[in-house]
Amino acid sequence: MFVRFLAAVAAFSAVPLAHAAPGECTAKSGPGTAALVELYTSEGCDSCPPADAWLRKLPTAAAGTVVPLSFHVDYWDYIGWKDPFASPAFSARQRELSAINRARVVYTPQVMLGGRDYRGWSTRARFADDVRATNARPARAELALGLREPQPGSFEVRASGSVLGREDRAEAVLYLAAYENGLSNRVTAGENRGVTLHHDFVVREWWGPIALDAAGGVELVRKVTARGVTNGGVAAFVQSRRTGEVLQALALPACKG
Repeated sequence: MFVRFLAAVAAFSAVPLAHAAPGECTAKSGPGTAALVELYTSEGCDSCPPADAWLRKLPTAAAGTVVPLSFHVDYWDYIGWKDPFASPAFSARQRELSAINRARVVYTPQVMLGGRDYRGWSTRARFADDVRATNARPARAELALGLREPQPGSFEVRASGSVLGREDRAEAVLYLAAYENGLSNRVTAGENRGVTLHHDFVVREWWGPIALDAAGGVELVRKVTARGVTNGGVAAFVQSRRTGEVLQALALPACKG
């Protein structure tokens, strides 16, 4: 069963999550490669809600093994409904990854696993096997994240990363995202007219690609303006710009209490 799978992979490399200081929480990646799951979706797409619902079932208990992110694209806005969570930057990222994968078209819903087009997401057993296979690969990068609220309603994320192999340093870059959970919207036009849609792991702020230094490392601090991060968190990953392969990924839910 899917729940059993998640319990099993959580034991592989649970991300240490701790309060480093009052109001601050941190996380560090483990020795295995976490599975970055990207969903490209749109509220203007009537075939997307099942994929949105699937992504919402990937619980944060799997932290350290699965890093889910939902990117709402804007190229369906013209058919009657403007997706309030969409960004041209997300459409551009999907096109870039599709070009790396030598795909001729982009589509929704599309799931990418570790930077690769992935059609097996709706088959539980296959998805579980592929996540386990990803987790079994030694990580080729290390990541650390910190999230704090220096002032009420003002958030700051710290991220650091390092690539472990010399051969990866020239083409590896860092991406950083702030995501939000528990979003819902009643659609009043377009293909999903009359339907209330629900979303988790929605990317609300996005930074990257961020270059690494000559030694394969990077450190940065960014202010998070999306107040909804309190209902979500932040995520980072290191990716090859040439092959699209994800060397490591990490998610950090917002501090609670």
